[in-house]
Amino acid sequence: MKIKAPVEKNQTYTVDITDLTYQGMGVAKIEHFPIFIADSIPGEQIQVKITKVQKNFAFGRVEKVLVESPDRVAGNDATYTQTGIAPLQHIAYPAQLKFKQTQIKNLLQKSHLEQIEVAETVGMENPTGYRNKAQVPVRKVKGQLATGFFKRGSHDLVPIEDFYIQDPVIDQVILQVRDILREYQIEPYDEINQRGVVRNIMVRRGRRSGEIMVVLITRTSSVPYLDEIAAAIHQIDGVVSVIQNINPKQTNVIMGKEDRLLAGESVIHDELLGQKFIISAHSFYQVNPVQTEKLYQLAIEKAGLTGKETVLDVYSGIGTISLAMAQAAKKVYGVEIVKEAVQDAKVNAVQNQAKNVKFVVGKAEDQMAKWQAEGMQPDVVVVDPPRKGLDESVIDATVVMAPKRVVYVSCNPATLVRDIDRFQAQGYKVDQPITPVDQFPQTPHVESVTVLGRTEK
Repeated sequence: MKIKAPVEKNQTYTVDITDLTYQGMGVAKIEHFPIFIADSIPGEQIQVKITKVQKNFAFGRVEKVLVESPDRVAGNDATYTQTGIAPLQHIAYPAQLKFKQTQIKNLLQKSHLEQIEVAETVGMENPTGYRNKAQVPVRKVKGQLATGFFKRGSHDLVPIEDFYIQDPVIDQVILQVRDILREYQIEPYDEINQRGVVRNIMVRRGRRSGEIMVVLITRTSSVPYLDEIAAAIHQIDGVVSVIQNINPKQTNVIMGKEDRLLAGESVIHDELLGQKFIISAHSFYQVNPVQTEKLYQLAIEKAGLTGKETVLDVYSGIGTISLAMAQAAKKVYGVEIVKEAVQDAKVNAVQNQAKNVKFVVGKAEDQMAKWQAEGMQPDVVVVDPPRKGLDESVIDATVVMAPKRVVYVSCNPATLVRDIDRFQAQGYKVDQPITPVDQFPQTPHVESVTVLGRTEK
């Protein structure tokens, strides 16, 4: 028997917002049927217009706020909600921090791990204009080349000049590059017909160095007036690197494999916790340097390093955590599967005169097995995995190596809680409060640092 939803598309209802999803959308219920509504806050009563009805839930749009939450911020820009750039911008910053702490608490509770404490979220003094990297699509809007961001759930470009959470200097550089491309009448990418030239503009900026890299991501290797365009971009204040990245594939993956240096240097430089880093076009480098320093400092403190420990850094990237840890440890070993990242890490170690660090290319679990066979006994294992969390094989390999502590830097509370469960089943337990760190203000994402200690048998 088919159950009819208690709401209909395009109809308006009065509802109470009772919760926030992990994506930052308000939740209301009519006859126990959930409705997800952007730009709404728990405690509010709103008029909602239903935009989409699924079998078990619906989506809606705020038509009018009838009872407003004291945590609502006035004067927010609908563009940032439409595109998903800043879906929490309508919520006061202290309430955002509380939401992120609660997000982790709720997930722990669902997994029957409510005994684990969650500290208050470490926030930012200025929670806007923090991103040191932008990747913006280039499309034709109203007959001319435009830069901006896609509407959520679509490939319709919304032209944007101020991205709110990006370094304002990066926003200005994007506009200058856009105007240069317009001047030379370069065709923007048309993904429906697989035509056009420029797909995306990527801009990276070193917070401390001020050095800027501009990457033009193109569908074709040949670009009209490319030399002139590169020279004009290189003249922009602060730009030290201009690169062409070629991506001919019909794909949502932003960058292709082939890079060409058009002007200046192939890398930019920056500093974190007093360590110098080179950053290439493909380097993974945390996008919020202010909070990254707090995150890494926290990881070092929670690792309890005294200068006598051997540390193993899994997913070591370009060596940011390894080199930070190396200042407080006896020896640090980093393993990373991306060859280019390891090359960067080795250069970073040399320029920081870090002689107690060794980086290798490989799959984490394979390399850990090799090190174990060689008799390595790490005191601390640091993991900073992607959103999918740790493979079980990495957890198993870590447990076999039997470090005193595992420091888990997480960017996804759901996979963190799953992995805590797996570690606890093998004799490790969380012995300090989990500390959330707000790496991505105005968005629902949250990083955190968790320490697991080996239980004595």
